Amino acid sequence: MNKLKKALPFFLIAAGVLLITIGCSPEPVEVTVPVIETVVVTQVVTEEVVVEVTPMVPAGPEVPFEEMWASSGHADASAEAFRHWDEDDPAVVSASCAKCHTPDGYLDYIGADGTEANAVDAESHVPADMGITCVTCHNDVTMSMTSVLMPSGIELTGLGDESRCMQCHQGRSSTFTVAAAIEEAGVGDDDVSEDLGFINIHYYAAAATKYGTVAKGGYEYEGKSYDGFFAHVDGYTNCIGCHDPHTLEIKVAECQACHDVEEQEDFLDVRYIGSLVDYDGDGDMREGMYYEIQGMQEILYAAMQAYSADVIGTTVVYDAASHPYFFDEAGERFESWTPRLVRAAYNYQVSLKDPGAFAHGGKYIIQLLYDSIEDLAPELVAGLKRIDHGHFAGSEEAFRHWDEDGFVPGSCSRCHSSEGLPLYLEQGVTINQPVANGFQCATCHNDLETWTRFAATEVTFPSGATIELEEGTDVGLCMTCHQGRSSKASVDNALGDAPGDTVVEGLRFINIHYFAAGATRYGTEVQGAYEFDGSEYLGYFEHVPAADECTECHDTHTQQVQFDVCANCHEGVDTEEALATIRMTETDWDGDGDAAEGLAGEVATMTEALYAAMQAYGAANEGVDVIHYDSHSYPYFFVDVDGEPGDSFSTWTPNLLRAAYNYQYAQKDPGAFAHNGLYILQVLYDSIAALGGDVSAMTRPDVAAPTP
Repeated sequence: MNKLKKALPFFLIAAGVLLITIGCSPEPVEVTVPVIETVVVTQVVTEEVVVEVTPMVPAGPEVPFEEMWASSGHADASAEAFRHWDEDDPAVVSASCAKCHTPDGYLDYIGADGTEANAVDAESHVPADMGITCVTCHNDVTMSMTSVLMPSGIELTGLGDESRCMQCHQGRSSTFTVAAAIEEAGVGDDDVSEDLGFINIHYYAAAATKYGTVAKGGYEYEGKSYDGFFAHVDGYTNCIGCHDPHTLEIKVAECQACHDVEEQEDFLDVRYIGSLVDYDGDGDMREGMYYEIQGMQEILYAAMQAYSADVIGTTVVYDAASHPYFFDEAGERFESWTPRLVRAAYNYQVSLKDPGAFAHGGKYIIQLLYDSIEDLAPELVAGLKRIDHGHFAGSEEAFRHWDEDGFVPGSCSRCHSSEGLPLYLEQGVTINQPVANGFQCATCHNDLETWTRFAATEVTFPSGATIELEEGTDVGLCMTCHQGRSSKASVDNALGDAPGDTVVEGLRFINIHYFAAGATRYGTEVQGAYEFDGSEYLGYFEHVPAADECTECHDTHTQQVQFDVCANCHEGVDTEEALATIRMTETDWDGDGDAAEGLAGEVATMTEALYAAMQAYGAANEGVDVIHYDSHSYPYFFVDVDGEPGDSFSTWTPNLLRAAYNYQYAQKDPGAFAHNGLYILQVLYDSIAALGGDVSAMTRPDVAAPTP
C-alpha cells in the first residue's frame, strides 16, 4: 500500500484494480481500470489517498542484457562517478559534468533531447540513481552516430557503435588545453607562475589513448611526432571489439587465439610483436607493455621530483587517490608550477588514469612519457627507447605524412599503409587506404595461425624491368616496396633531347624515394640509379649463399643487420657499425690515399666529391644557381644562400639533374655500400665526370671487378 500526499502532482502505477479510500469514507470504492501501461492521478483533493494495487497483467517483457548491465560499472549507481554531487547544495550535476555522469546529460549532449549536439544545454542535472541506463546508449541518435568531437576540437569521423563509448571515454583536456594555459601565463619554461596549475586529463580516456596523435589527448611536444590510431587486428579495432558492451569486461576467451591469457590480469604480460625495443631501459625486452610503461612512469616521476626540488625549491608529491593529486611535502596543494612541470605532470596523469593504456595505445603513452622525461632531464633518456624499428615506427613520417588528408592515396598505399601491400600482392592494384600506425602482422603474413607469408615470385621495378624469383624466397616480398619509385627511364623521359648543360625551364628534381635496396642489389638489371649512355654497369650482387637474401642479412621484424652472420667471414665485425669497415679489394676507388678503409668510406668520400662538383657546377655555369642539399626538407635541393638553403632549386640542366638524382640515390639507400657498393661507385664516378669534376685520382670499377 502506498500513501500519496497533497504535494505530489501525479502518481504512476501498473494497470489493475484500484481500491481508493477518500477522506473518512468507511468503505473503499472499487474502480476497474482498463489494461494500460499506467494510471495517472493528476490531482489530490483530500488529506490522504490510499492506493492498493491488485495486478491484473503480467510483468513487462524482459529487458535484453539487463543482468549483464547490472554487473557493470555503468550500473553501479553507488559509485563516486554518480554519487559525487550528493552532498552539494543543491545536489545537482553541473553541465560540465552531466554529459558523462547522468543519463539525461548524455542525451542532452548528443542532441537526443532535441537540443543542439556536442553541448549540454541544461545548466544542471539530477544525480543518477540508476547509473547509465539502456536509453542512454540505445536511442535514435546513437543508432546512427558516426562521429565524436574530442577535447582537442578534432572530430573523429567514420565511426560505428564505438562512438557511443567514445563520447565519454575521451578525457576532458588535450595538447591544446595545456598549450593555451601556458601561453596565457606568458612565462618562461622554468618560471613559476601563479596563473598555472595542474591540468587533469580526467579518467578512463581510452579513446584519446587509442587514437594517439589523431586526437591529441596527451601533451605532444613541439617538433615531435607521435603514434596514431592503434588498429590492433581485424575484428578487435574498437571498444566493443575487445569489451563486452554491457558488462564492459574484456573478451578474454576471444583474445586467447593470439595471446596466452586466462584472466584479465594476464594482459599485463602481453607484448605486441611489433614492440621490439627496451623502452624503459631495464634490460627486459620480454616483459609486457604494461611494465614498460610502468618503468617509464617511475623515471618520469623521479625526474619531476628532482626538477621541482632543484629548479623550484619545492618537491612535488603525487597521490593518485587524492584530488588535486599533486601536493608539496607538507601535504598541501602544490602551487609552484612552471610550464615545464605542467607539461610533464599532465602526461604523467594521462599515463595513469587510463588503466588499459598499455593495450589501447601503449606506444603513444611511451612517447609522451619519454618526451616529458627528456624535457625535464635530457640525460635520463640515454638508455631509453622512444620508437620501434622502421616497419613498426608508427610515429614516423613514413606513416604520419597523411594525417591531415585522412587517407593514404593509392600511389603511396602499397608501402605506407598496413593494408595496401596485401591488396597489391593479391589483386595487383593499389587504392586509397586508411592512415596506418605502422605495419601489422597481416601486412606480410597471409595466415596468422601458421604465419605463412604472401608470395611474390615476380617483382616489376620502376624501370619496367621484371625480376623472376624462386618460390619459397621472401626477397620478392621485401623488394615489392624496397625498390624506389624512379629509374634511369624516369629521368630520361623528363629530360628528352635537351642539351646537357642548358637550363631547362620547368624541370624539377626527380626523387628515387627511400631505401631502394632491391634496385641497388640488382644494379643495371633494373637501372634504378641513373646510368649514363655509353658506360657499362655492374648487375646483381650475389654475395654468398648463406647471406644473399634480405632476411638472411636483416632480422625479419627489426630490419637490423644480423652482424653476427657477417662475422663468420669478416674479421672484426662485432657491431653493426663495424660493417662499414668491410672491404675485399685493395683499390683506392675514391683517390683519397686510403686503400684500407671500408667500402662504406669509399662511397662516402665519392659522394662528398659529387656534392662539391654539383656546387662548383652552379658557380661555373651562367644561369645556374649554386645548389644546396638538405636531406630532411622536401624537395631536398635549394638555392644556396651563404651556406644556407634558400628557395627551391629550379635552374636545372640535364647533367645537374642526373647528378642530383644519383646523389640522392646514394643518400637514401644507407646500406648501398653493402647491397652493391661497386655499382654505386660507378654511378657516382660518372656523375662527377658529367659535371666536369676532377676524377683523375679516382678509379672507376669496371664490369669485371671482383666481388667486394
